[in-house]
Amino acid sequence: MAKDFDVIGIGNLNYDIIMLMRRFPDFHEKVNVDEAFFGLGGAAANTISWLANFHMKTGFLGAVGRDEIGRAHLDYFRGLGVNTDGIRVVDGHSGVAVVMIRGEDKRIVKYPGANLLKELNFEYLARTRHVHMSSNPREIIEAVVKFADDSGVTVSLDIGEAQLPPDIEEKVDYLLMNEDEYRRKFGSLDPSLCGSRNLVITLNGGGAIIRDEGGKVSEVRGLSAEVIDSTGAGDSFDAGVVYGTLNGWDLEDSAKLGMLLAYLTVQKIGARSAIVPLEVVKREASALGLELPFDISGEDI
Repeated sequence: MAKDFDVIGIGNLNYDIIMLMRRFPDFHEKVNVDEAFFGLGGAAANTISWLANFHMKTGFLGAVGRDEIGRAHLDYFRGLGVNTDGIRVVDGHSGVAVVMIRGEDKRIVKYPGANLLKELNFEYLARTRHVHMSSNPREIIEAVVKFADDSGVTVSLDIGEAQLPPDIEEKVDYLLMNEDEYRRKFGSLDPSLCGSRNLVITLNGGGAIIRDEGGKVSEVRGLSAEVIDSTGAGDSFDAGVVYGTLNGWDLEDSAKLGMLLAYLTVQKIGARSAIVPLEVVKREASALGLELPFDISGEDI
């Protein structure tokens, strides 16, 4: 049965305020910054933004406030062709994230706002081939993974700060964690300790350790880049993994695409500043000598 969407994202919709600091202020001190960025964000929303630019049929499930930020999120997604039927508009304020960056030191303050009021809509989720989740509470993760497993829908989960429920770990098709998150949960970087069907552990400084469904473990080496702002790099990596796997690529090539998208992201300020069409990404891959199987099945989604 044909599906309406390739991917539906579930997560937060924030307004990002990012400031590049020479130093952090002391107690009761005000400091000026030389560079700042203001724009739309939210982890799963950043991933969906890449995928929509890559011509995939996308939707989103979340919540925004009845304010200017909420309207901006809806207008942005509709401009990309992202279906917004799953986004609730509620009374109150949309989510905001304030990010302060000094070199490799990044400090974030979040106001969740309307994000706390997102509601699952399983009729909506049944219309997609794949669900991608990031920045969600445990109850949503559990409900969506169980639904997807019962419905034949694949699911990718960037666990982030959330707790990984042990009873659903083996039902996650693609689990994405960074090195620090994985070490905290499993005590080492041994990929065999995790029971998910496929596993991607992104490494500090670039690259990733991956384990596919057949148990094959490999390491993808990172690309060297001058990091201006790492905000959204993991979300970009996720987009590469989702795009590649849904186009029939193996997990290693999908992770290489994710690495490339993260490489592009860290060289810009803001999570979505580096988002470019698929044709541009293909040229970047060629210039960097990355052999990726674009058009593996005739024409990518």
